Amino acid sequence: MFRHKLSLFIYLLIGLAIFGFATQLITNTASLIINLLVMVAIGAVIYGALYYFVLRKRNTNELKKYRKAVKQSKMKYKKDSVGQKSFSKMTKQPSPLKNNRKPTRERATHLRVIEGNKHKRKNRASF
Repeated sequence: MFRHKLSLFIYLLIGLAIFGFATQLITNTASLIINLLVMVAIGAVIYGALYYFVLRKRNTNELKKYRKAVKQSKMKYKKDSVGQKSFSKMTKQPSPLKNNRKPTRERATHLRVIEGNKHKRKNRASF
C-alpha cells in the first residue's frame, strides 16, 4: 500500500514539473533558457571539481604497472614485426618427425607478472 501511495506521489510530482515547465516555456521563454543554461553551467563546474579532486586520483599504482607491461609488449612485437620470417619459410610443411612429438607448452614471454608472490609456496602436506 505504501509503494502505491509513493508511486502516485512521484507521478503527481512529475506531472506538476511538466506543467510548470510548459507554462514557463509559453509565458517567459527567455528566463527559462537562462535558468537552464545556469543550471548546466553549475552542474559542469561541480562535475569538474569532483573530477579534479576525486576521480582523477583513481589512477593507482596497478594501472601504471599495467600500462608499463602493455608498452613492453608493444615494444617486443614491434621488434618481431621488423624482422619477420620470409614467406617461403612460413609456408613450409613441417617434417613428419615433428608430428610424432607431443606439443610442448611454451611460456608466453610477452606476458609479465605485475604483482605476485612466487616465493611463497603452499605447504601441500598440510591439506
